[in-house]
Amino acid sequence: MGLIILDRDGVINHERPGYIKTPNEWEPIAGSLQAIAKLHHHGWTIAIASNQSVISRKIISLNQLARIQNKMNRALEFLGAHVDGFFFCPHVPADACACRKPKPGLLHDIARRFGMPLAGVPFIGDSMKDIGAALSVGAAPILVRTGQGNKTLAELHDPVPVYKNLAQAVDSLIK
Repeated sequence: MGLIILDRDGVINHERPGYIKTPNEWEPIAGSLQAIAKLHHHGWTIAIASNQSVISRKIISLNQLARIQNKMNRALEFLGAHVDGFFFCPHVPADACACRKPKPGLLHDIARRFGMPLAGVPFIGDSMKDIGAALSVGAAPILVRTGQGNKTLAELHDPVPVYKNLAQAVDSLIK
């Protein structure tokens, strides 16, 4: 098929107050891993774009972040799937970096890594930051109502496809 970009926290897994700090705290949203597996089995290239300020805040280390991501990877392997790339911004908003969503840096990194243009690429997220990042590069934002999605829905000014969760969004894309 093509490239698809997913946010992590609130889209693939439940968010937690005080951040996700250990693999045990990482819990997938029902149906999200199966949705990623469905994308994989239909030939999509799957990238995750995630703000992870927990690194700069020194709440977790890069090693701990890798262990959390490995938990997700192992669960996907059980389903015969994988994510092709995990891209994250380690900075806090005050750092004014180019990679923290809604800025487009992570998405440009994804485009370079996979050698694919971003125009029209689906980006499934739950926040205005995700929608803003998608729009800034000509990608196609999709909002899910999990995570911060219901709050974000109330803030939307432009029409964006909205789905209950990642599984429903993926079903719509595959049809």
